[in-house]
Amino acid sequence: MNKTKRQQTSQLLMTINMLFFFTTLLVSSAIRAQDITTIQHKKPPQKYVLGFLYENGSVFQTNPFVKGDNEEKVPIKNYQAFSARIMFQTTGRKPWHRLYGYPYWGIGIHVSDFYNPEEIGIPVAIYVFLNAPFHRWNKLSLNYEIDFGITGNWKHFNPVSNRYNVAIGAGETVYIHVGAGLSYAVSNRWEAELGIGLAHFSNGALKLPNFGLNTFSPRIEIRYKVHGNPILKKQEIAPFKKFSSLEFSAFTGLKNVLFDSAQVNIATKYKGVYFPVFGFKTTFNYQISNKSKFGVGMAVSYDGSVNARIAVEKGELEAIDLPFTEQLRVSIFPSYELVMGPYSLLVQPGFYIFRKQFPHQVPISYQRVGLKYTFKNHISAGVSLRASDFHVSDFIEWSLGYQLNWNKK
Repeated sequence: MNKTKRQQTSQLLMTINMLFFFTTLLVSSAIRAQDITTIQHKKPPQKYVLGFLYENGSVFQTNPFVKGDNEEKVPIKNYQAFSARIMFQTTGRKPWHRLYGYPYWGIGIHVSDFYNPEEIGIPVAIYVFLNAPFHRWNKLSLNYEIDFGITGNWKHFNPVSNRYNVAIGAGETVYIHVGAGLSYAVSNRWEAELGIGLAHFSNGALKLPNFGLNTFSPRIEIRYKVHGNPILKKQEIAPFKKFSSLEFSAFTGLKNVLFDSAQVNIATKYKGVYFPVFGFKTTFNYQISNKSKFGVGMAVSYDGSVNARIAVEKGELEAIDLPFTEQLRVSIFPSYELVMGPYSLLVQPGFYIFRKQFPHQVPISYQRVGLKYTFKNHISAGVSLRASDFHVSDFIEWSLGYQLNWNKK
């Protein structure tokens, strides 16, 4: 792999590391024995918490643009952000509230400043988040947090007007943040949290170039609790009954491919060609606890970018049709899901057992890391990042499935 490709894919390695970091945080929380509590109130039930957050940190030097290959010829090393958000305090009505220590969840607006508005803009993210405790001590709490959202208002790459910004190739990106913090209840209604975190901005290789931006920053948040502090009281959780399930799902995605040798104008060249990816998978799962689900599955997929060829017609790039079987692939995968009520964080390393051989193919194995939501009627919807070698982006996978459950005797 040449130097340019290594730089382009380093941002994906950062994304996967952050997701596995979040998994590790939750698993460590899951295996630690703690008292189980529920929330009761002297006043009307607490519903809303308002948060105001500021962070100031550094930008990882993971691509030429931030290293100084930009209009100003100055490395982009610093970063600050402001966020306002509304939180909802879980109350213990559902088992996962108690299992995860009665976390906050909510929605926020995040405004970033990379001190280069001419080439990067002032990106704005809308995100959802979960903030949950590792442990509580009276007024003190050690917490972990994950944020996930969509960011717009970028000044993204343009081969003519913004040719240096190879970090952001599209007008919209994904925003991911994981971190930890220590909060303290200053009074009955006010709380402060000091923390650190990693953030990642990219489009998951939906549009190239896509080096991405990665940051590390301390953060401080001031919270106002509309209904005051809750009172905690111990309460037991009903024993979990293990069960098995069989899930059938369909998935789809798009891949953007650039053809350097194409004899077209620069704007058409960097537009590239989009190829469809779609398929079906079946997964057998066995849920051993409220938090953990293990399984094994098989997937059949069609990838239009495999061995793709193009022609130039009237100055435009057009894909050449290939036999369907040349782009058909079959794979198997083990599966792990970290379950949080209807939500799941899934990790599925896969292995191709059938595919036609062509030069410059992705490796025989791949990795799927994603989020899934299961509705009460057994229908699920999810989004995952597909990669190979843990650092080369493949595509963003959107899925819709149906799950059959039965109890284990």
